[in-house]
Amino acid sequence: MDSIDSNLAERIRNDIIHGVYAEGERLSEAHLCAAHGVSRTPVRLALRILEREGVIARGEGRGYTIQTPTIPDIKQAVQVRGHLESLGARLLAMQADRADSLQDMERAIDTMDAMIDSGRLDEPNIRQMQAGNELFHTTILKNCGNQYVGYACKQLSHLPMLTTGTMVFDRAILQSDEQMQRGLFRLRIGNAQHKVIYDAVRKGDPVRAQNMMSEHAHTMLEYIETFEKRGGNLTVSDLVAYSAVDFAMTPN
Repeated sequence: MDSIDSNLAERIRNDIIHGVYAEGERLSEAHLCAAHGVSRTPVRLALRILEREGVIARGEGRGYTIQTPTIPDIKQAVQVRGHLESLGARLLAMQADRADSLQDMERAIDTMDAMIDSGRLDEPNIRQMQAGNELFHTTILKNCGNQYVGYACKQLSHLPMLTTGTMVFDRAILQSDEQMQRGLFRLRIGNAQHKVIYDAVRKGDPVRAQNMMSEHAHTMLEYIETFEKRGGNLTVSDLVAYSAVDFAMTPN
């Protein structure tokens, strides 16, 4: 079970990402205690967590100031995560016991195929696809033989689009059948890449596994750049809204 301070850190972090606090604003322990109905101890522990994550910085004296993550921050973090996941795929393909991971990887692929083949992108399907995608990626990180690959990925997971297995959905796909078909086509491409990675791991081909995972991970950057090109001021809060869970829960 998550600790009180971890849950509190998550709530404060979400407020920061969604713009509740202004960049450079000073965080008051007393205000946070009153806003969240907790004592100073969990607030102080939560602030230390957020300081390690880099979303707040210690100011003069005992206070902290807001350091809201920016779009360039997210893009840099996505690049790092892509390299880590590529390394994980490479290492897994080199493991003597890699066959032990294949069943979960195959189950994840089959789950996503079934949802895509249904031709629907409703909330239950999106949630099942998200679960399948998460299973595929976490299986690689957990079984690659290097615990620090998964550990390093976890350190980035507090940022939007950086949680393991995060999927990106554009609400525009619900505006017409044509857009829906394009969305399903992109999902098929993503799962086809999963199949190539699976096959490379099964055959013990680390170079192919790494290269395909690198290409697969780069898709996240392409999505962000596509959203930027649409004009307007893309915010980190906007990126949160493109995640699969939020998309599924938000009415169109």
